[in-house]
Amino acid sequence: MPALPDSSAHPASPAAGRSRLDGWEWPTWLLIGCIYGLWWGALAWYGNAQAPAALVLLVLVSAWYMSLQHELVHGHPSPWPWLNRWLGMAPLAVWYPFDIYRVSHLAHHRDELLTYPDQDPESNYTEPQDFANHNALLRALLVAQRTALGRFFISPAFGIFRLLRPLFTRSYWADPALRWAWLQHGTLLALMLWAVQAYSGISPALYLLLSYFCLGLAFMRSFYEHRPAANPQHRIVINEAGLLWRLLYLNNNYHAVHHAQAGLPWYRIPALYWQERAHFLQQNGGFLIQGYGRFFLRHALRPIDAPGQPTRDLPAPPPA
Repeated sequence: MPALPDSSAHPASPAAGRSRLDGWEWPTWLLIGCIYGLWWGALAWYGNAQAPAALVLLVLVSAWYMSLQHELVHGHPSPWPWLNRWLGMAPLAVWYPFDIYRVSHLAHHRDELLTYPDQDPESNYTEPQDFANHNALLRALLVAQRTALGRFFISPAFGIFRLLRPLFTRSYWADPALRWAWLQHGTLLALMLWAVQAYSGISPALYLLLSYFCLGLAFMRSFYEHRPAANPQHRIVINEAGLLWRLLYLNNNYHAVHHAQAGLPWYRIPALYWQERAHFLQQNGGFLIQGYGRFFLRHALRPIDAPGQPTRDLPAPPPA
């Protein structure tokens, strides 16, 4: 894991492309209040009734919070990075320290490196030779992750492993920024788990289990968000998802729009997309998926593509 650089110097840095007309972005402030309110409400509901539906709501809200953290990383809703940071520091989704996620995600916005397994932190691919060198079980798991069910049930384990594995190497802790990021995150997480159990009766073990499914739901958005292609713009999908999916993922399904204008707030993305739909589909080589539901059903057990394949200097494949 690299050091935590000043993200303001990154070409996809927070507030890039923001218009003065966005002002204080009241829809995002409303969203923040809604997410935190529903999270507390789900805890209260479970504490009063031990209703399983409250746990389902907690998973949904925590995944929604991860979408909010993505907005905060990109400089919303305030003009002050320190305030946006603190709005996303709460470890509701447990695993990723906000500062580490910020650095990793902004590195992902180097479009020329998208899908490269050794350079794109969010790549879903491995080099063919690396894939061939893995044992049979690991190859099977990597293939399973290219199905929708595998993405939901298996990919969170891989993501958590990749996140935590460096913590067991001495060199990782030489970076004071990384030490500080994990110290803050670990302290907040311990306090949150204690408070959740005291307030609602949800044990730390149960909350960690719920957070696993929260991560799976969040990972579903990026199941086929990028593909290998020679033209970097052809690597980025447009998914014309339904309303509930768009709300859960804060319009990040229009992913080519987000990469083109990373500083555009979530609630302005659909209007821009539909106004310039032909332009964006021409730019991304027609990489279009028409909704998540049927797509996930079609690939519930059928891999969308191979996990081990070349990711450099390839012609764009036909649309899914």
